[in-house]
Amino acid sequence: MATYIEVPSFKLNTGASIQGVGFGTWRSTEEEAYSAVIDAIKAGYRHIDTAYIYGNEHIVGKAIKDSGVPREELFVTTKLWVTGVQKAQECLERSVKALGLEYVDLYLMHWPVAMNANGNDPNLPSKPDGSRDIIPESEWSYIDTYKSMEKLLDTGLTKAIGVSNFTKEKMEKLLKETTVVPAALQIELHPLLPQQELVDFCHENKILVEAYSPLGSIGAPLLKTEELIKLGEKYKVSTACICISWSVWRGVIPLPKSTKAARIAENFKIVKLSDEDGKTVSELYKTHGVQRFVAPDWGVKIFD
Repeated sequence: MATYIEVPSFKLNTGASIQGVGFGTWRSTEEEAYSAVIDAIKAGYRHIDTAYIYGNEHIVGKAIKDSGVPREELFVTTKLWVTGVQKAQECLERSVKALGLEYVDLYLMHWPVAMNANGNDPNLPSKPDGSRDIIPESEWSYIDTYKSMEKLLDTGLTKAIGVSNFTKEKMEKLLKETTVVPAALQIELHPLLPQQELVDFCHENKILVEAYSPLGSIGAPLLKTEELIKLGEKYKVSTACICISWSVWRGVIPLPKSTKAARIAENFKIVKLSDEDGKTVSELYKTHGVQRFVAPDWGVKIFD
């Protein structure tokens, strides 16, 4: 019989508390997202992650309202999309309205990229040659985006701001050239992409780290890893539980996602890994190789 532990809370540098396992809603249809958020809240999740580009803010908000859980007990995150970076307040207002909330707890820059808001597509505009319609960094950079986001803290529409899909180099530059230290960095993190140096940098600077795709993205490919399966057998839990528990072990908030009620509930259960087992998981990339599953071609360099 597995011995589960209570999901811990973490502190943002704003002083706010955030639940140590969040519920992700990426790649969920409207119907799926509604049922999934309802099921997640029933299972105990109080940390919900969405984004404008997911196209489900309105249905996530409806589920939050219909859950009956008081707003102040929930932590809600959404994100600024790449075509909206030059009008951050307008985009935040739109997201808050879609969610049916008075504010969000965390607003993240989704990617360190700026795209033409007046291009041939509202979300992913392209040039006549088919390449991404990117605004050159010399005209508008992620630093400019973040500086505009800093002003959002005065609106009351978000309690905190942060970033997503940043490298250590970009984080270092951001801290040097802006005033507000990001409350959080959300990145792809799992045993085959531990990014320990970046995680350590964030922790040193009191920046919370969140892990999207903690099971390795679509199809949860990590669940077939022999070492993780053996650890699951040792702790009498699923391999997914090992991956999620490993994130919490290293002080990172995982954001597992599913549309199946049983799996949603299962993903909210964690075990206390020994330091030895935690280190074993952290070093899997050395034998299996580093794998990044989410790397869109933006036409500009994002990752190292």
